[in-house]
Amino acid sequence: MENFLEKILAEKQIEVAQMAMETPRKIRKVKGFVARLCEQPQHLQVIGEVKRASPSLGAINLNVDVLAQAKSYETAGVSAISVLTDPVFFKGNIDDLRLVAKNVNIPVLNKDFIIDKKQIARAVNSGATIVLLIVACLAENDLQDLYDYAISLGLEVLVEVHNAEELAIAHKIGAELIGVNNRNLKTFEVDIQNSLDLVHLQKNERFYISESGIKSAVDAKKVAHDFRAVLVGEALMKDGNPTLAAKNLQVARHVD
Repeated sequence: MENFLEKILAEKQIEVAQMAMETPRKIRKVKGFVARLCEQPQHLQVIGEVKRASPSLGAINLNVDVLAQAKSYETAGVSAISVLTDPVFFKGNIDDLRLVAKNVNIPVLNKDFIIDKKQIARAVNSGATIVLLIVACLAENDLQDLYDYAISLGLEVLVEVHNAEELAIAHKIGAELIGVNNRNLKTFEVDIQNSLDLVHLQKNERFYISESGIKSAVDAKKVAHDFRAVLVGEALMKDGNPTLAAKNLQVARHVD
């Protein structure tokens, strides 16, 4: 069986080796993602993703108007926009992030396989206010180092996990925002049950996001009680009316 993660990380090492270390500027001023979650606990929040392609699906929407897509999400009231910047496997680029961040007034997540501080500095200078760190991609000490560096710059950090062991590491490094990916990064198979299986391990004072496999309000309702937000790319990229599709995912939560 093909191991997508190994292939992606091997390519990422080459990309990062050619990348210059930028001096990080000040973070783009915008109300933070956590603040937005705290303001609206009664509804499931949405991170709308700009995603042209993926290793498992191939092309999703290669000719997307990136800015129009992002604006449609903002109009729908999403709490953040995720922009994929991996060029090889997801057909994204850092210019997509710059374009979106320059033209919206909500948090923007740099979605990539981050393995080096160079990528974090570049994200800040491109207008990101959130970066993704994937536990499966990093040794724990490297994860902690990159997490602390991102926080020191004023970024919010979404720490992505796939199982109980990775979730324990996310808790240990102090992650406030934790994404549970329903996609197996080795096989790229998706199952929402992955999020539900980890609910009993959640801790207070953390914010949990269910990622991948959310295609409709029916799916959103399955995770709404135990998760504060969903990250959705494929379903919104394929929908002819992404604004309405993103609105429909903001289902009611039963706040205890």
